[in-house]
Amino acid sequence: MNGAVLRLENVDKFYGAVGQGVHAVRNVSMDVGQGDIIALLGSSGCGKTSTLRMIAGFEETSRGKIHLSGREVQTLPPVRRHVAMAFEGYSLYPTVNVRDNIAFALKAQRLPRAEVDAKVTEVTKMLEIDDILERMPNSLSGGQQQRASLARALIRDADLYLLDEPMGQLEPQLRTLLRGRLKHFIKERGMTAILVTHDQTEANALADEIAVMEDGVLQQFASPAELKERPANLFTGTFVGEPPMNVFPVSVESKAERLVLRFEGGQCLNYPESAFAAEVRAALIANGRVVIGVRPYAVRRSEAGAPANVLTNQWLGDQSHISASFANSTIVLVEHDRARVAIGDRIMIELSPTDLHVFDPESGMAISHGRELT
Repeated sequence: MNGAVLRLENVDKFYGAVGQGVHAVRNVSMDVGQGDIIALLGSSGCGKTSTLRMIAGFEETSRGKIHLSGREVQTLPPVRRHVAMAFEGYSLYPTVNVRDNIAFALKAQRLPRAEVDAKVTEVTKMLEIDDILERMPNSLSGGQQQRASLARALIRDADLYLLDEPMGQLEPQLRTLLRGRLKHFIKERGMTAILVTHDQTEANALADEIAVMEDGVLQQFASPAELKERPANLFTGTFVGEPPMNVFPVSVESKAERLVLRFEGGQCLNYPESAFAAEVRAALIANGRVVIGVRPYAVRRSEAGAPANVLTNQWLGDQSHISASFANSTIVLVEHDRARVAIGDRIMIELSPTDLHVFDPESGMAISHGRELT
């Protein structure tokens, strides 16, 4: 990561008395580098928007420090933080048209009109709202208002750009188109941005790194690839990825140079001990009971595998998503070709040791990924 533009140090947010009210954000620390795009990803109520609003200055921090461009800013009002924010609720000025809403900050700086017009044209063409500049906010659709709010933030000269669900109101086709344009616009100008989203696709498409949050806690802060390949805990492993990771509690036994994973209901998978790295094998045996996870893309059909019975088979245009009953639970596998299996068919599935993610059943923390310990 580049030199930090933003640093959060042990930031807490209580709604109500400290230590007694709702603890919405819990001891969050992270660094955001110059020119990075960061996504705060999580379900509703996880603390991501509260974190964004504390950075912007619209919420007070209960504890901790926020540094922005070398300044400690948690006690400063929003206007002194040099931050641009696009609100999920749009917050357009109702008495002026779209053009003047977007240009408001530039006009306040008394920039030449030609420069203001050029900047407005550039950002509104990118967001495909250049044809509504003379309209009033109350005549716009939700998606148009959202893009106008986003344009008003992006046009500003700021140290940090905060984007709260910036495309939540857009239809899927337009959202897909604008994601690429938005990332190019931000990267080309070396802007540093944080976006809040509950959409994994959006986070993966836009962000250099993703901060996964749940119950106010920063679960993991890593690249999209690392979140999928090396989830720090069971929550991140199952939250990130579509379809979600398959997980099963198992007991681990070592017998005659074979490592046996015994599932609930008695189903077993057994492997040569040599299939696991020595340190991973030792950790599995030492724990005795673990939770294993495997991505649907890594579940394969093989005559040498274990039996499962097909529950559903969905063709999604370029992939088959098969769910099957397995080990008193359900396992999902994804195949890139059309799978010719019907409900009730018996299939044989294989889970390679190199594709297994292993978690502690009590803490949920990752123990190993494939052949490597965490």
